[in-house]
Amino acid sequence: MDYATQVSNLVMNNLQYVLLGMTGMILLALFVFISINIRLGKMNKKYRRMMQGVDGENLEKLLISHIEEVKYVVKKVDTLSEDCKRLEKISKDCVQKVALVRFNAFEDVGSDLSFAIALLDSYNNGIVISSIYGRNEFRTYSKPIISGVSSYLLTEEEKQALAQAIKIKK
Repeated sequence: MDYATQVSNLVMNNLQYVLLGMTGMILLALFVFISINIRLGKMNKKYRRMMQGVDGENLEKLLISHIEEVKYVVKKVDTLSEDCKRLEKISKDCVQKVALVRFNAFEDVGSDLSFAIALLDSYNNGIVISSIYGRNEFRTYSKPIISGVSSYLLTEEEKQALAQAIKIKK
C-alpha cells in the first residue's frame, strides 16, 4: 500500500473528527473576519471624519490654507526683523545715557539748584548741559561731547556727569 492510500483510509475512518476540525477552523476564520470588519468600520469612520476636516472642508484644503498662513507669518516675521534691525541702528544715535549731578554753585545759595547733565548716545556722543543758579541770575551752558571727550574745558561737576553717563551700559 502506498502512502496516499493510507492517508485516504485514515481520513475516511475518522471523517467525523476531520469534519469537526474543519468546522472549528471555519468558525475561527469567521470570527477573525467579523473582528477585522468591525475594526475596519471604525477606522473608516475615523478616516471620513478626519478627511471631512473643519467646517466641511477636506483635509487637503485645510492643509493648504495652513501652509498659506505659515507663509504669511514668515513674511511678517521677516518684515518685523528688518524693522527691528533698522530701529536698533537708529536707536544707537538716540540719547541712551543720561546722568545728572546737582550742586551748589555759590555758598549763599542752598538746595543744590545748579546742575550738570550729560546726554549721550551709544557711541558716547552728545552734550553736557550745565545750569548755574545764583540769587540774582542763572546761566545755562552746553558743551558738545564726541566719543566721550569735549573740546571745551569741563567743570568738575560736568566731568562727573560725563563719567557717570559713560559708565552706563546699553
